[in-house]
Amino acid sequence: MTESKAFISGCKGLVLTDEEKAFFAGERPWGFILFGRNIGEPQQISDLVASLRDSIGNPDAPVLIDQEGGRVQRIKPPLVAQYPNGAAIGEMYLRDRDAGLRAAWLMSRLHAFDLLRLGITVDCLPVLDVPIEGSSDVIGNRAYGYDPRAVAEIGAAAAAGLKAGGMLPVMKHMPGHGRAFVDSHHKLPVVEASLAELAGSDFLPFVAMKDELMAMSAHIVFTAIDADNPATTSPKIVREIIRGHIGFDGLLMSDDVSMNALAGDIETRARGIVAAGLDLVLHCHGIMDEMLQVARVVPEIAGDTLRRVKAVEAGFSKPDLSDEAALREEFNGMMAIV
Repeated sequence: MTESKAFISGCKGLVLTDEEKAFFAGERPWGFILFGRNIGEPQQISDLVASLRDSIGNPDAPVLIDQEGGRVQRIKPPLVAQYPNGAAIGEMYLRDRDAGLRAAWLMSRLHAFDLLRLGITVDCLPVLDVPIEGSSDVIGNRAYGYDPRAVAEIGAAAAAGLKAGGMLPVMKHMPGHGRAFVDSHHKLPVVEASLAELAGSDFLPFVAMKDELMAMSAHIVFTAIDADNPATTSPKIVREIIRGHIGFDGLLMSDDVSMNALAGDIETRARGIVAAGLDLVLHCHGIMDEMLQVARVVPEIAGDTLRRVKAVEAGFSKPDLSDEAALREEFNGMMAIV
């Protein structure tokens, strides 16, 4: 099979257009990501996932989604249950550590039941960001809490639940989005905390989970490290913090290249992401002109990125033999008490 190119792409609607099929066949993204606009009913989702894979001739191409629970849940009732946000799991953990960790595992294991039957194989969680008082609610109650060690423990349980269900997690947003005072979808957050503060809080969950296979970058400037570039386009942050201090050697994808925290046109942004040393450019919006710009500048997957991609592709396992109904009853019982 011809090698993939170093990007993950969205698509526009409920079914692929002929233009999208031709684009994917010619440009060969490594994987795909679904959003709310792609979600109709179960058979439609399964058909869309299958057609995305068919378009690049890879029946095992990763298909990603943000299915956290709370307000970031792309597939909603009545198709699946409405799941609680990360903060609710964190509150349970504060009252009873073991119960909180069990709830985190259960919720991810239930996500895996929901998603894998539709053909979706990667869930973009856990959220390992550690907020501070007054920070933007772009993370807010998506976070598990304010204690980095608790966030790390809950995040590890959430990741384990996905893997038990035959899926893979993506940690976000490396090296930490919790201190942002503006929403990076709209503006570039600038964090002025010292390196010691960051290392003692924001980086800790990522250090604890550095052996996971995938992570997503943060569109945030950390002035103590690189005052000119957000982490997503900072060779210094990627090299010294993500690969160095944190020790993450897994597959590193950008957060969405379309987000307005990044400067310049889409092609300029994508070039910056590649130049910074990230493995994959993530483009979510399904806008064909932007997709063409990304495809123009991303390389074919090779070198360390190829090694990391192969590790991800080898990292999927068969789901465990859990009883879905029993786990759902257990989880619902726990959340009813909350």
